[in-house]
Amino acid sequence: MSVIEKMLEILEGIDIRFKEPLHSYSYTKVGGEADYLVFPRNRFELARVVKFANQEDIPWMVLGNASNIIVRDGGIRGFVILCDKLNNVSVDGYTIEAEAGANLIETTRIALRHSLTGFEFACGIPGSVGGAVFMNAGAYGGEIAHILQSCKVLTKDGEIETLSAKDLAFGYRHSAIQESGSVVLSAKFALAPGSHQIIKQEMDRLTHLRELKQPLEYPSCGSVFKRPVGHFAGQLISEAGLKGYRIGGVEVSEKHAGFMINVADGTAKDYEDLIESVIEKVKEHSGITLEREVRILGESK
Repeated sequence: MSVIEKMLEILEGIDIRFKEPLHSYSYTKVGGEADYLVFPRNRFELARVVKFANQEDIPWMVLGNASNIIVRDGGIRGFVILCDKLNNVSVDGYTIEAEAGANLIETTRIALRHSLTGFEFACGIPGSVGGAVFMNAGAYGGEIAHILQSCKVLTKDGEIETLSAKDLAFGYRHSAIQESGSVVLSAKFALAPGSHQIIKQEMDRLTHLRELKQPLEYPSCGSVFKRPVGHFAGQLISEAGLKGYRIGGVEVSEKHAGFMINVADGTAKDYEDLIESVIEKVKEHSGITLEREVRILGESK
């Protein structure tokens, strides 16, 4: 029996797509094919896929919703798992529990509907709850570490564990999950009661700021670089005269130099070349070496 036949038998009922182009799913609109793109409906289907992949020695990864990721033009071998369907969000008192595939912005709106404060900072961050926990997403002085109570993860061996916020050893755009190989299944956030009107005003203010400053009208991978200590990446790039600087179909945004936008059918290689060039030119201009925040995955063409 071939691996494909075995896969179809053992993983029967799970939505698996073969040789699926990933540019259709990424925020950058770039990326080659996934050998097997999987859409599990719940954590049990996800565990079945991971265990099968481990048994058959097939590589696997969870892509979240691909908002702060560049997938290379050669695509990704093995299983690529998208958790869009694991998107349930529930509220219990002052606690919100959200599955990994839940949309982060929509989760902040649910907090607003229940007059719960603490989640406003994330009201404009694209991405999934799982990805936000994985990278300790943050904006405007807030971050996931400030509100996370606990999360359930699937270990790389396919077992389910519950971790406290302390276990995650959060740092700037970092969590211990990045090293462990585990996958976030769901997260619990501890919020506080607040005024619906005040929460809404703050969310409206932050959304307005984001729309003013960020090139939301173009495909992009979000914020490309981590914030250097004592500086802002966008400001350093701008001071180096790089706004509008372009390689292939990808350019440094004129609106916010910390973003790179796909303006003309750019490729992942265009993104990578532009990132390397910007790092080099900023180092020449200011002596500061920018560090990439965006993750680059897969194989070159």
